[in-house]
Amino acid sequence: MNDENKVETMIETDEEVQEEVRNKSSEVKDVSKALTPKPAKMKKHYEAKKLVEEAKSIVKASESELQECRLLLEDDLKEYDIAKKALKTGGYDAAKGLLLELGYDISAEDDIKDDAVIFETKEEVKPIVLKDVRSGRFTGVLLSLLAGAMALGGLVYWATEKLGMTLDITKVPSNETLHTIFGWFGTQIGRPNDAFNGALVVGAAVLAVMILIYVLRVWLKGNSNLRFATEQMKKTQKYITHKTNCKAEMDRVDAHITDAIKVLKDYEVLLNEQSGKLKRILHFEGQNGNVSDYHSKSVTAMKETQNLIESIERFIVTPMSEEGKLSGKSTLFLHSAKETLQKVLAKFS
Repeated sequence: MNDENKVETMIETDEEVQEEVRNKSSEVKDVSKALTPKPAKMKKHYEAKKLVEEAKSIVKASESELQECRLLLEDDLKEYDIAKKALKTGGYDAAKGLLLELGYDISAEDDIKDDAVIFETKEEVKPIVLKDVRSGRFTGVLLSLLAGAMALGGLVYWATEKLGMTLDITKVPSNETLHTIFGWFGTQIGRPNDAFNGALVVGAAVLAVMILIYVLRVWLKGNSNLRFATEQMKKTQKYITHKTNCKAEMDRVDAHITDAIKVLKDYEVLLNEQSGKLKRILHFEGQNGNVSDYHSKSVTAMKETQNLIESIERFIVTPMSEEGKLSGKSTLFLHSAKETLQKVLAKFS
């Protein structure tokens, strides 16, 4: 398979993953809709509160799933690092050193380093912060008390204007003044100079204003809460879609690392065996000035060893991630390393 076919295969794989991400994203939206009961008579504040609770639940579940994925990836990266070190000490260093000792020109520019970057995630979206909604009842009570006081003051002022009285607001009105004012209100309902009934009329009017202000405040706050909660749910769905993309990408990397660990172990065994061949060549044929002076089978063994070293080097020194996503080069070099491995193993079958 040539490089163009490999790239096409990688593109097809990416398209499949993207389709899977789109399916998962739609599933998230379906779940969020299913979790959002909307009874016909449900108050808007409680509907908004329910939306916020659902959004928090969705985010928590997504974060938990992503954290589990991160922990699994961390374990795989540790196992990969162990396999890489085992390869280096279990065959790679010896094989490379023996090739140089035999005078074979190995043209590998890079070398396996213990501190090489393997995979780095990239968080493009900041963690979402979901805020609770308040009913507006407390502020409704405060506003209704203020409105009631203003309504009472307005009614008293109206009565004094009709009666031609002037109140001194710096002093508490006397009982006689209050009787006169409330008595006037009593006359408005057909009861001459009835202060008690007048007080009831004023109290009812003030109470009506207070109830109206309270209900209006709670109703407006309910509408505001519902708009706010709906907007938070939309942001939550976008956030979950991003997290789904991250998890899908981490799953790809996890599968890539798992495959790479097996390849590293295979290379460890094979390079250790190749080192044994090179030791035999060095022991029986010695160090020659020219590679052509060695037996043809010995040169073939050196060439195979060089191919194995260069192939696994290209893969190991290439970071697995590019901006938080699986590197196309890493995928290609891993495939190439597996092909080189299979070619050598085919000779034993």
